[in-house]
Amino acid sequence: MKSILVHIHDDSGQKARLQAALDLTRASGGHLTCLQITPYNEMVTLDPLGGAYALAVDMAQMREAEVASQQTLEAQLHHEDVNWDWQHGEGDAATCLLRASRLADVVVVTLPRGDRYYPGALLPIVGDLVTHCRSSVLALPPAVGTIDIAGRALVAWDGSHEAAVALLRATPLLKRASEVHVVMIEERDKPVFPPTDASIYLSRHGIYSELHEWPRKDRTVEEALIHAIGELKADWMVMGAFGHSRLRETIFGGVTRYLLAESPVPLLLAH
Repeated sequence: MKSILVHIHDDSGQKARLQAALDLTRASGGHLTCLQITPYNEMVTLDPLGGAYALAVDMAQMREAEVASQQTLEAQLHHEDVNWDWQHGEGDAATCLLRASRLADVVVVTLPRGDRYYPGALLPIVGDLVTHCRSSVLALPPAVGTIDIAGRALVAWDGSHEAAVALLRATPLLKRASEVHVVMIEERDKPVFPPTDASIYLSRHGIYSELHEWPRKDRTVEEALIHAIGELKADWMVMGAFGHSRLRETIFGGVTRYLLAESPVPLLLAH
């Protein structure tokens, strides 16, 4: 992965997000693009008659804060041993990132957790990015400070198209992992896909992996995956996202939705 794109926005996850992007860029010998986005759409206020307006004073203050943040972060980047550039976008954050990600290998963002209606809240953009982005999306839980690419990697495998795409895109990073665990959760009501397919593919790229047919017991699939993360002491996980439609997952729940909210480790996602 040689082209890394990171979302720059003054929220509670920015420090960790940038550090993860730097570590990923350094590990891959790639190039980091910092995309700072001014979310003007969030400054728009609706009136009871159906009109919309933005407060010029608030927008000016936002831009001043962004300039100050850019100067601070650029000063930091000048002392990092990575190649980087700085870009700026205006409007919807997900749309700006999607536009900039056309030639990116991975987009680094933060998983939204908790209330989004406070200063510095994390924007709920991960679902839109994963669904529409042709790059991998590295999503960090807010409590995680970076990603240990050289640590233990877990590959969530169910034989689906989404899982296969995620595995293909993650292969360059899996080569750097100290351990790779391919985990398939036992399913009682679905055909069993041979988990050996994923390990055979990885072996052709010189990657040794350990296979696990993880017992589901009385847990849901997503709960079993969380259990596997803990038992295997995984540092990050590769996962295909939204095997069902996002609408269905929103209404009925689903593995992707659950892990976006509960994963204790960074997720490398693809759809």
